[in-house]
Amino acid sequence: MRCNILYAGSAILALGIVSTGCKKDAGQAQQQLPELAVMTVETDDATLMTSYPTTLQGVNDVEIRPQATGFLTKVCVSEGQHVSKGQLLFEIDKVSLQAAVDQAKAAVAVAQANVNTAQTNANNNKLLLDKNIIGAPAYQTSVDALNAAKAQLNQANATLVAAQKNLSYSEVTAPTSGVIGTIGFKEGTLVSPTTLLTVLSDNGDMDAYFSMTEKEILALTDGGKRSVEAAKNSMPPVQLQLANGEIYPQQGKIVSISGVLDSSTGSAQVKAQFPNPDGMLRSGNTGNILLPTTSNGAIQIPQAATYEIQDMRFCYVLGDSAKVHSTPIQVSELNDGKNFIVTSGLKPGDQIVIEGVGISVQDGMMIKPKSAAPATAAK
Repeated sequence: MRCNILYAGSAILALGIVSTGCKKDAGQAQQQLPELAVMTVETDDATLMTSYPTTLQGVNDVEIRPQATGFLTKVCVSEGQHVSKGQLLFEIDKVSLQAAVDQAKAAVAVAQANVNTAQTNANNNKLLLDKNIIGAPAYQTSVDALNAAKAQLNQANATLVAAQKNLSYSEVTAPTSGVIGTIGFKEGTLVSPTTLLTVLSDNGDMDAYFSMTEKEILALTDGGKRSVEAAKNSMPPVQLQLANGEIYPQQGKIVSISGVLDSSTGSAQVKAQFPNPDGMLRSGNTGNILLPTTSNGAIQIPQAATYEIQDMRFCYVLGDSAKVHSTPIQVSELNDGKNFIVTSGLKPGDQIVIEGVGISVQDGMMIKPKSAAPATAAK
């Protein structure tokens, strides 16, 4: 009887040891599962800022060239100076041009004297003709001489106007307001109409040029359902990110989209225009155009939560028993380089892994999920 009691006690003790060991192993297995951040998919209005490299130009960049040949006698402005329309920029040697004007004036005076003489002769011959002292042919000869003298006077006046115009070219003035560019010539340099003295940039407004791909143009036009002009008119204001990373305080607008794609790049040129009241922007500045795209009731996920295989994109969805499953998704062509707008493959309430994707996460593995902080989810 004692033996039976002893055996029973031993069995109970053995079962207790086995049970404790199983619980310990299960706890250790739970502790060994990788702890990864997950986020719950929700729908919301999403605005993505797509970045495009850009180069700035003044609304009107004018090449300043002299219209007369001569030596540069005076440079009246400096590089980077803001000038007004009509302001004197350069002066060219006037000696030969002034001499041409004086010569033309003398020729006008001589021609005028010849006209006066011819007019007197014609008047006298008319009196003689009326008295039948001379014949009609003699009178006609004096009239022809008068007409010839008047023609020479007209020619002399035209030469004088041309000489005076050339003299005015000795002073190179600003055709518009703007900022002076590089001046590559010094006083004493021989210049001609082929010489580029400087570039005057009208930078009251600045044009920012950038390129959009054929797919992006199609997305703007809803796959061609509306015209490019209509798409342009409906585009929101854009921002300019300067070369130092700061955002330019003035918003811009899209003013044109090229109707022809560049066959070598498959892209269309787009122009945005920004006000430049303080002259902060200059021609040649570079930066990035930030184009906002808003999707209503969209599912937005971090790009880092996805991976790509053979042009197909996937993410890991958390299923039962904390097991993850690789799920194919489709995303919008427009993105900001940080987030994707999911068009299919996910639904509100799904939980996706946003940590370790493409590194340690594998299809079918079990994880220990943890909630992602807002900053981590955004990243």
